Amino acid sequence: MKRKALRRKARSINLRRLGTEKTNSASADLDQKSAFEIARIINAEDAKVAAAVKGALRQIAHAIDLIAAALRQGGRLIYIGTGTSGRIAALDAVECPPTFDVDPHMVQFIIAGGPKALGTAVEADEDSRELGRRAIAKKRPTKKDVVVGIAASGRTPFTIAAIEYARAHGAKTVAVVCNSKSPLGTAAHVAIVADVGAEVVAGSTRMKAGTAQKMILNTLTTGAMTRLGYVYGNLMVNVSPKNEKLVERGVGILEKAAGLDHRAARKLLAAAKGRVPVALVMAKADVSRADAVVALRESQGQVRRAITLAKHGSESRL
Repeated sequence: MKRKALRRKARSINLRRLGTEKTNSASADLDQKSAFEIARIINAEDAKVAAAVKGALRQIAHAIDLIAAALRQGGRLIYIGTGTSGRIAALDAVECPPTFDVDPHMVQFIIAGGPKALGTAVEADEDSRELGRRAIAKKRPTKKDVVVGIAASGRTPFTIAAIEYARAHGAKTVAVVCNSKSPLGTAAHVAIVADVGAEVVAGSTRMKAGTAQKMILNTLTTGAMTRLGYVYGNLMVNVSPKNEKLVERGVGILEKAAGLDHRAARKLLAAAKGRVPVALVMAKADVSRADAVVALRESQGQVRRAITLAKHGSESRL
């Protein structure tokens, strides 16, 4: 018992030394400020986040290449985190299918405490290495996968154990942290460090640290999906128009990418049975819906490559 108490004391001391746990002089006497002053202070601190992320761009780019390579060979991107980090991971993962029209299996998330932790704090689980190992073991990570551990402190036992397990089983591993030389960063192949400094409310890493994490995860998935061809130019061409807003978005994409007027774009989308990538290949390669579907299948959904394939196929038939 004495040994456990000493370990807890050591962890407490180490935690207080972290940049994300320090007291921020810019927000001293925050509780005595007006609403406008509070908003100004938070905004000024938030403005520092992008610069912190910029400092990790090379590591972010390395991670994008690892993720794109894994997904290209049928692997998965698996996020893992606890608390705020886990919820941000979940948000990024569940947004990939509607944004890029990819299989939900492709980008997954694990949050300590399971799905109920998305709406209710389950903070005790983050201290368990065993629960972290069990959670990632259920996903059966292999050399085809990339596992990304997210923790502002970089010292969460649940996430560290999961990353160690994934790495031992051949997966490429990435750490997204807000403190340098962290145990999580050391455990992973690639450490992405966004040093955002002290929070406006000391230790509340849902603030600047959380914002940095969201920026980084957005960049990882958008970068990887773009490298894989799920974006055409800068257009969300794989959008699945399941409601009127998304139908209009799809029509707008066709107007811009294919140089069509609104009426022609709507007519083309209908001819493509609501599939924007099919419609775009039809327009750009001047082929039938059936030929566009074949080209997209052969190009594994990469629109630009499908257009080239369809054009060549059309030319060979002349």
